[in-house]
Amino acid sequence: MVDDFALTGRTALITGSVRGLGLEMARGLARAGARVIINGRDPATVAATVADLHADGLDTLGAPFDVTDHEAAHAAVTDLAPIDILVNNVGTRDRRGVTDLTPTDLTSLLDVHLTAAYALSRSVATALLSRGTPGRIINVSSVMGQLGRPGDVAYATAKAGLNGLTRALSADLGKSAITVNAVAAGTFATEVNAHLSTDPTWQTWLQSRTALGRWGHPEEIAGAVVFLAGDMASFITGQTIAVDGGMTTTF
Repeated sequence: MVDDFALTGRTALITGSVRGLGLEMARGLARAGARVIINGRDPATVAATVADLHADGLDTLGAPFDVTDHEAAHAAVTDLAPIDILVNNVGTRDRRGVTDLTPTDLTSLLDVHLTAAYALSRSVATALLSRGTPGRIINVSSVMGQLGRPGDVAYATAKAGLNGLTRALSADLGKSAITVNAVAAGTFATEVNAHLSTDPTWQTWLQSRTALGRWGHPEEIAGAVVFLAGDMASFITGQTIAVDGGMTTTF
């Protein structure tokens, strides 16, 4: 059964994978046997992350580029080909409401979350189509793509768009055996949320708001990504799977 989930012989690119959830996804895919490409904007940070993963015996290499530089991203995909699995993970946050967030600010965040994901997906899909081989595209969304929260307009909008992109790409690419799915992350105790994960108020809120009543551990995101990347998920496409401790199912 373990062999059914193996990714041996496949290459995966995970954007924004030098820390946090991206790093845990990269680690999980590498442990499943994939050759994993680590991405970030800073070459030194990318190199350090690759070295750390190599020390754990994992097959990784680095690809420093900014996902919003579409020409550089396409060039990287071309140089690193063939890529079998793409995980669009890069994201940023602008916690402002409608009275403070300008249309330009919204456009900037959408470029990171949505346009960059489309551009990279297009590059990888085009290469897969030319090779005539199946592939996997996995978008990292958020429960905020289904929910709303005061003072967080741009992020919710971007993630809802990413869920829509997932469905649209799955319809476009399905007949070529390229599946496209999304993982909607809940509240994880990453470096970005370190100041909140130790806040008793947030802990109390999560106890009442989620079925499991706790923060997610970053490594708990990896299982869903490894599953969607492999053969056991070959008949799943266009879906957004929540990895949220039951946040979206608890009333």
